[in-house]
Amino acid sequence: MSYGTESRPVRFEAWRLSVIYIAVALALITLLFRLVNLQVFEGSDWTAQAVDNYTNEVSVPAARGIIYDRNGYILARNMASYNIIVTPANLPVDESDIQRIYRELSRLIDVPVGGPVTDESLEEAKLFGPCVEGPGIAQMVALQDTLAPYSPVKVKCNVSEEIARIVEEKSVDWAGVSVEVEPIRDYPTGSLTAHVVGFLGPIPASQEEELRAQGFVPNRDKIGYSGVEASLQEILAGRNGLRVVQVDVAGQELRNLEPPISPVPGYNVYLTIDTRLQAAAEATLLEEINFWNTYFGTVRISSGVIIAMNPKTGEILAMVSYPNYENNRFARFIPAYYYEQLSQDSRKPLLNNAISAEYPPGSVFKLSTATGAFNEGVVDLGDIVNAPGQLLLCERFNPNDICTERNTRPFVDHIFEQRPEGFGPISFLQCIAFSSNVCFYKLGGGYEDEIPQGLGIERLRQYARALGYDETSGIQLLGEQDGLIPDPQWKRINTGENWSTGDTYIASVGQGYVLSTPLQVLMSGSVIANNGKLMQPTIVRNVTDGDGNVVPIWFNPEEFTATEFETPGSYQISPFTPNLKWDVTVTPLIQGYSCDGPYCTLTDDLKIIEPETIQAVREGTRLAVTANQFGTLNDIFGQFPIAVAGKTGTAEYCDDVARAANRCQFGAWPTHSWTVAYAPYEDPEIIVVAFAYNGGEGASVAGPMVERVIRSYFEIKAVDIAQGNPALGQ
Repeated sequence: MSYGTESRPVRFEAWRLSVIYIAVALALITLLFRLVNLQVFEGSDWTAQAVDNYTNEVSVPAARGIIYDRNGYILARNMASYNIIVTPANLPVDESDIQRIYRELSRLIDVPVGGPVTDESLEEAKLFGPCVEGPGIAQMVALQDTLAPYSPVKVKCNVSEEIARIVEEKSVDWAGVSVEVEPIRDYPTGSLTAHVVGFLGPIPASQEEELRAQGFVPNRDKIGYSGVEASLQEILAGRNGLRVVQVDVAGQELRNLEPPISPVPGYNVYLTIDTRLQAAAEATLLEEINFWNTYFGTVRISSGVIIAMNPKTGEILAMVSYPNYENNRFARFIPAYYYEQLSQDSRKPLLNNAISAEYPPGSVFKLSTATGAFNEGVVDLGDIVNAPGQLLLCERFNPNDICTERNTRPFVDHIFEQRPEGFGPISFLQCIAFSSNVCFYKLGGGYEDEIPQGLGIERLRQYARALGYDETSGIQLLGEQDGLIPDPQWKRINTGENWSTGDTYIASVGQGYVLSTPLQVLMSGSVIANNGKLMQPTIVRNVTDGDGNVVPIWFNPEEFTATEFETPGSYQISPFTPNLKWDVTVTPLIQGYSCDGPYCTLTDDLKIIEPETIQAVREGTRLAVTANQFGTLNDIFGQFPIAVAGKTGTAEYCDDVARAANRCQFGAWPTHSWTVAYAPYEDPEIIVVAFAYNGGEGASVAGPMVERVIRSYFEIKAVDIAQGNPALGQ
């Protein structure tokens, strides 16, 4: 009998099978859940990604609108710029053929072929943008081949038309090489109209998200940075087109997936500027500045402005700001060295001094004081004001201050050195014509028993604002400043001192804290010239589409936008419509004035400026030309064939430049030169203001500039009439 191991049955435990079932069930549930999640909940996202893999949106740039002057002379246009491009995917298969193309192309466009393509050379090429000197052709093409082989790379930009034609001819033998035509902005008048027209620049990072949503493409499209290019950006830019195409994995376009959306070109803009008068104004300004700088043997006048306007319509016929810059140098890109050079220039050539620089207006501001004093009854046509060479003023910071030697100071007239006795007894019209400081001191701040109650700073501010000071005009240019007409509250906040009678005296002649832009001075003169009507200054005459049809456009200075829809606060700029800001003889703009003893305050009552007041001031500006002995404009316009009226100004100043030169010497401060004049006197059609920084006496420096521009205006007008063309300014 043999013995062996007896086989025992294996005991199977049921819980093990349960674990397997549960694991399989969990796996299936997980897979099912994942499948449902991918197909149902995230299906649209994955579908979108799949579509993105084979879909590409191609933006088609729109042509920017052209800018013309009022006569159709082109000020800004689009020019063809030729770029040499290479598409890596279209190059020959044979490496020797590729190198041959590189060598022949290199000799033509003067770009090196480059050494062997290595990882290091590709990394170095990534540091350079298209058309920037540095990497060779081989490196630029190899880098593009790794990114998007069917997208071309620019190897040379802005080549001549001759080279572009040669490349086109050789494109049969140079597979992959072609010419790209890119529009760039060209400014035929260059620096002559740079401050008005402006220039373009790349989309800044701060606006990239907003402009991308509007269809712009960063690093390709440009926007206006200054001038009309910036203020009418929405009008000039147009709307980019769009193509939705199918691409393969290499980026090659296969077909359109949707009907293409064609680009909409920008509207064309006609400005009110007349290039001929603009050129005459610039030549006048430069010649006058060069003459005086040569005469004194140093840079005496560092900046200047001339503006000409039709006072009846508000059209700016010429606007020249010196120094200027060449906007054509910004056509393709903004050179860092040139922009830095302009930015560091103490004269600020990028600044449009006509609207953005604030200076003391000096005696041209006396038009405001004269208007207020006559309208408030401080003086009448028959009154005589004694105007000695100087007067002593008791400087009061409070009405009850007692006069002592310590608070008594002299105030002199501008002819004190040549004529210590001053003008003597003069009328109101002679105060304006002779520009007597002493007379206006008295009219503005009063003087003892002769004029017990002067105009006062509160009322002076009201009249100055009615004539266009102390706020922006709303002209279609960026960077306009509002100037400053101070009052006692302003002085307490900014200096911590009370207002004094001396402050009123100084403000009455446009000095002290008073600041204005040249455009504001021009506007104040236009109110007088235009019998109380202040027209909205404008540099836009019309906006047209590509077919020449005039497009209705409104401009909102508060939001600084130009649209085809009228919005609250906007005014029409196309088709051209003269916009009346206000008529001071009709619209109540002047607050009432109530005095209780020595204290006077403004009331809520409003009143107009009487037509008789405007007429009286107009007569004073005309007398400045016709008065033989002391008329400030008699030497300039006394023999002029057309009746002219106006006002000169010599404004003392002490700014950072003067202090650095140690020129702020009491009694011998440096002075700016101003003159504003209009013609013909009875029915004005042009008003001109000229300003010269540190120019000296207004009648000697700014006055001749105004005379030459007015003379040029009527000469150009005569030529237009003789040729049967619409007269200038009409």
